[in-house]
Amino acid sequence: MKKIFTIIIVATMFYSCGSQEKVKTSAPVITAKELNSRPKLVVGIVVDQMRYDYLTRFESKYGEGGFKRMINEGFNCKNNHFNYIPTYTGPGHTSVYTGTTPKYHGIIGNNWYDKETKEMVYCAGDDNVEPVGTEDRAGKMSPHRMQTTSFADENRLFTQRQGKTIGISLKDRGAILPAGHTANAAYWFHGQEEGAWISSSFYMNELPQWVTDFNNSDKAESYLKVWNTLYDINTYTESGTDENTFEGGFKGKEKATFPYDLKALSKDNRGFDILKATPYGNSLTTDFAIAAVKAENLGADNITDVLAVSYSATDYVGHNFGVNSKEIEDTYIRLDKDLERFFEYLDATVGRGEYTVFLTADHGAVDVPSYLTSAKVPSGYVNNNDRKTLFNEFLNTTYGTKDIVENISNDQIFLDRTKVKSLGLNLVDVQNAIAMEQLGYKNVSKVYTATTMSTTSFSTGIEELLQNGFNQKRSGDVILVNDPAFISYGKTGSTHGSGLNYDTHVPLLFFGKGIKHGETLDKTVIPDIAPTISALLGISFPNGATGKPLGFVMD
Repeated sequence: MKKIFTIIIVATMFYSCGSQEKVKTSAPVITAKELNSRPKLVVGIVVDQMRYDYLTRFESKYGEGGFKRMINEGFNCKNNHFNYIPTYTGPGHTSVYTGTTPKYHGIIGNNWYDKETKEMVYCAGDDNVEPVGTEDRAGKMSPHRMQTTSFADENRLFTQRQGKTIGISLKDRGAILPAGHTANAAYWFHGQEEGAWISSSFYMNELPQWVTDFNNSDKAESYLKVWNTLYDINTYTESGTDENTFEGGFKGKEKATFPYDLKALSKDNRGFDILKATPYGNSLTTDFAIAAVKAENLGADNITDVLAVSYSATDYVGHNFGVNSKEIEDTYIRLDKDLERFFEYLDATVGRGEYTVFLTADHGAVDVPSYLTSAKVPSGYVNNNDRKTLFNEFLNTTYGTKDIVENISNDQIFLDRTKVKSLGLNLVDVQNAIAMEQLGYKNVSKVYTATTMSTTSFSTGIEELLQNGFNQKRSGDVILVNDPAFISYGKTGSTHGSGLNYDTHVPLLFFGKGIKHGETLDKTVIPDIAPTISALLGISFPNGATGKPLGFVMD
């Protein structure tokens, strides 16, 4: 048995002066009713790069058992948004599960410039752990840079670590950050020539036998096949033409058009990594999630377990082909079917009505700017080389050196504060001068300094989002905001990161035990999710949570 949990009800009765007195016991009394009110399993689903309108745009192509089941049986928060910048994968997954923003949880990007070590760091990278299941550095990962707890952590603490937590994703950060610091395991997919689910010594010394068996089953290899549209491509009227100039495609294939022979193309596209940019990456994730539920007995008793599943293939497909592509439509149609078979498995094993699911995204995405331009929508591409040339000229002319700037990344400028001080310059004056200079550059919409972010309180607009994403210890000295739909990216495919609605507006669906049926257009924000699940479970909120529980979704 996975766990042993004993309910002891001590009810010794005696009467004195017409009153009843409870016998004191050393352990808290938990009634069967209280236990049974909690779901046996909470499944958190994050769909990487899922815009809200994918729910409505492809609705006619969805079956009844996936997205529609969640909507028809559960609660649909239609006006759900990220309330911070930047909208990237690492911060997104962290915010969903911690109930707060980068200002507090510290994951300010996928990668960022570390002001102490003077180097770029990765949100989940950890040289102090060892790979498990591979010898590749892809296994040197942990959640050590995340500074607060997740609701999964709080559930582990509440249940005296009897409730299990497992994180699963093609991306390491999509598995690790949601699972939190106390997880039993996090697994991510290492492609290339291995095609295996791996972990790190942060969680275990070796893979469980069931994971080894799964890796040896050649399941991943079975998806190296031809990818064609699930239905007749002519019925995919919710997306653009198959052949266009706005998509990237795969190396070794002249045009980004269906069909794709993945086995043949894998040789020029990093082997098993090609699966990540196809809907089969999501299918493989579903296969592995089902295997985890079975092998780990998740939801097998009344002590709540947490399974964090992130579907990453949607992000890779979006980056490659764009949000208006036939490829993205087919990916979501197939994801809908993967969700249906996952829910059916949970019905059969955990029990229908005995588990709770929420589904959201870590960010949205912009339409390919070159496509928007063709439709006469203001959009385009940032010329970083021109900006760099102008900026270096300004620094040399104004300060006699460009060395006062240490790093420019994630639309932030990091100053060498020691250099600024040695030149007898005032830090605030330098920040303000750089901000005014950058504001004059083409396609720069707004610029703010770290001093402003630290001393002024914003409650609306882009400014509020910037402040919620600003971490005093980790963020830069000057923060840039580009014009809407102007991105620093290639001319094909979509990306994300801004505070505009195309990046912030994402689905939020709840369904299962303890969830009402309904919908709302009232605004909800990503940090509300973790407090809502915590309230449903009757556990402590994550220690840095700033969101509020959405009581109207709970039964």
